[in-house]
Amino acid sequence: MIKLITPYLFRSNIIVILVLLLIHFVIKECNYFFSVLYYTFPLPLIIIAVLGFAVLLRKPFRNYNLVLALVLSIVWVGRSFKINTLEDVKATDIEIVFWNATHKREFRHVFELNKDLPDIVVLVEYHAEELSKTKLQYPDYFFFWHEESEIGIFSKKTIKVKDIVVSDDETVLVNFSTNNLNFYAIDVAASMHVFRKQQMEFVTKSIKETNNVILLGDFNTPLESRFLSDIKTNFNQALNEKGNGFRETWFWNLPLLSLDHIWVSKDLQIVNAEKISTFKSDHSFVKAVIRK
Repeated sequence: MIKLITPYLFRSNIIVILVLLLIHFVIKECNYFFSVLYYTFPLPLIIIAVLGFAVLLRKPFRNYNLVLALVLSIVWVGRSFKINTLEDVKATDIEIVFWNATHKREFRHVFELNKDLPDIVVLVEYHAEELSKTKLQYPDYFFFWHEESEIGIFSKKTIKVKDIVVSDDETVLVNFSTNNLNFYAIDVAASMHVFRKQQMEFVTKSIKETNNVILLGDFNTPLESRFLSDIKTNFNQALNEKGNGFRETWFWNLPLLSLDHIWVSKDLQIVNAEKISTFKSDHSFVKAVIRK
């Protein structure tokens, strides 16, 4: 029986792993069907699948899988794990934080986790249950909340909201300015029924400027996605450029997908960037220090 199962498992192993690798590295999001598989099986899960088959296979087939898992792990770590030297922060630099609050968290949680007040904070999936209380605690600072989009903004300086656009699938962009910078707070709807291509096209078409601009939000799209190519042309991703450790921000501190981004236009300098892991949300929050 084992002699019959082993060849069958090996053939299944080859087919499954080959399909997953082709989707991840070549096919990606060429259509809706493959995009679902692409997001469902990030590289760490493919490595786990390779190791899972290795447990079931007998030698020498098991060794092939172990070598493949090692190679894929090297690719993953080389691509995702960043090592950068932290630069000295100047008093004129601007500290920016983005976090998906998952409907439960407040600005005070950011202040506590960050250990001081950032210059600017953007929250998505924010219900503002404590906003009135927070405003009373920080009367010298500025707050904005858009109830329909569930996007909240804190700034040490005046916030000027320029535009709010919402797509049919409820992807939202809030364009605002503060600290003499132009921001787009973005929340791409996490719908498995909508092709991410049309959502990202909506986002890129809604961004009117490419200088002195910062994009920040939950894009629900990993950094390797082909749909971020237009943004990559004019912006640098903060964690990719100046972060340390794994750049993936989801899921529950496991480095599976880079869904949360701070993108900085190329005329601005990213001084430092940091991913702060927490169990207060299934998303880590992202911090970047910007210099004009």
